Amino acid sequence: MSSLNRFRRGATVALAIGAVAAVATGCAGTASAGGASSGSDDAAISGQIVWADFGGPTNESRQVAYFDGFGDDTGVDVVSSSIEDAIYYPMLEGEDGDYDVFQVSTADILAYPDHIQEIPDEARGDLIDDTLSPYVVGGFYIGIGQGWLTDTFADGGPQDWVDFFDTEKYPGKRAWPGSPGFFDGSYEIALLADGVAPEDLYPLDLDRATAKLNTIRDDLVFYQSYPEVQQLLSSGSASIAVSVTGQFKALQNSGLDVTVQWNQAFQALNGFVIPEKSKNPDAVKALATWINDPENQAVFTERTGYGPVNSAVFDVISDEVAANVVNSPEHADGLLQWDEQWRADNKDLLIDSYTAWLAG
Repeated sequence: MSSLNRFRRGATVALAIGAVAAVATGCAGTASAGGASSGSDDAAISGQIVWADFGGPTNESRQVAYFDGFGDDTGVDVVSSSIEDAIYYPMLEGEDGDYDVFQVSTADILAYPDHIQEIPDEARGDLIDDTLSPYVVGGFYIGIGQGWLTDTFADGGPQDWVDFFDTEKYPGKRAWPGSPGFFDGSYEIALLADGVAPEDLYPLDLDRATAKLNTIRDDLVFYQSYPEVQQLLSSGSASIAVSVTGQFKALQNSGLDVTVQWNQAFQALNGFVIPEKSKNPDAVKALATWINDPENQAVFTERTGYGPVNSAVFDVISDEVAANVVNSPEHADGLLQWDEQWRADNKDLLIDSYTAWLAG
């Protein structure tokens, strides 16, 4: 790292610490709009941060892009943990838990706004809606789409979700989400395949969606974690996978030729939140600002293919890299968006329904 960049990044962390201190001084002993304050007037940060996510190559990329440099500059150790529903859901409801910061969907933020803390202005992504940006740490845009090893279909693979369900034209097993906590776009995909127009998806007709899913149930291979997607495709256990597009990028990084179908892929904001009962919120807020640095975020974008939340990242990455991230302008016409508010309002219904469907 050059001395200029070291100075700039060190200054960024210093600003983050100062911002945290200002927030703490102004809010000590009171609850902030987005959750409890840190309750500390001390600008210094130390100790460790317990960071919970889904692991795999995405976590490895965070280590390289964010955690290593942050630890070197501040002495704060970021300890990665595999996220567990039984820990993070109670923390969203204000209970104690092991995590200082953990991964959530946009629906989680909308559904549980009262027990998460706000982050400094310097840490907020300008590509995130103002309603969400005060709470999202380490935000990134994911794609939920279908991908396959290119040579699986010599004449080209599925062009949309109707094709995905056509197991005669495109034979082989389909890797499919098998954990209730990350049903992703399963119901939306099934309804699109059944002829529902994108603008008519909501409210989701769950009975119709599950009936459509049942038509290819015997052709589905269920995965319990995202990294399994890479194993299923590379081993030939599945010919097509539905997953977050970063898993396809990881396969490409390993040297495999993978096709991602961006048409009718879903773009969704993901990120992390600081729960009310975080044990080291000041350090997390400083880390959040470090992550929002465009050069740091560009490293993560280049490695994962996930879209940035800081628009300045597009000034750093190459056009070739930009073309392969989900929120690249060239993908805009084919991408679909979830109704995040409906999903938030019906989160328990969706999880219960998907749990029952998985159980058969």
